[in-house]
Amino acid sequence: MDVDDPRALPIAGARHERADAAANRVRILEAAVRVLAERGAAGTSIDAVACEAGVGKGTVFRRFGDRSGLFQALLDEHLRAFQDAFLFGPPPLGPGAPAQERLAAFLDGLLDLHDGQLELTLALEKDRWGAPIGGYVALSLHAESLIREISPALDAPVIAQLLLSALDGKLVRHLRRDAGVSLATIKASMRPLIAGLGISRS
Repeated sequence: MDVDDPRALPIAGARHERADAAANRVRILEAAVRVLAERGAAGTSIDAVACEAGVGKGTVFRRFGDRSGLFQALLDEHLRAFQDAFLFGPPPLGPGAPAQERLAAFLDGLLDLHDGQLELTLALEKDRWGAPIGGYVALSLHAESLIREISPALDAPVIAQLLLSALDGKLVRHLRRDAGVSLATIKASMRPLIAGLGISRS
């Protein structure tokens, strides 16, 4: 499978909606962003989002199923933008840079996404009993592809999982909020892990 083919990395799948349905969806998601920013994930309910969006609660349930579905839809928007960046954007995140530089940029970008959407990610992990969030497989496949390019001798699937687990939402929250570690320090601390992958190149 060519993981640089966007068809091989469908984050949450493609949407095909009528214009009015798409506009309604955007209005609800924008309302959810405002409620989430004001109340946090714990205080964000379907009722509050429906009120903010000016629609009935049933409309939100029909579109997203439940609170987890709404949160997943919000995260999917960020994941799609990130996927576009690492598939089609400029290097080093996008094509054109050496694989090791792309992997570093990919993990930096993923860390930025987790840090920026921490409440959302943690809420999803809690609501879904720790099951992988939407798009996780796509992210893992891309990491595997870069690791294989760095060194075919490495066990790319296992190493990809280990690297991604280092950016687990709960760990990021602990480092950022409890331990007071800066985002720049976390990124710099990932670099030796990435650099070590090149040892097996030969």
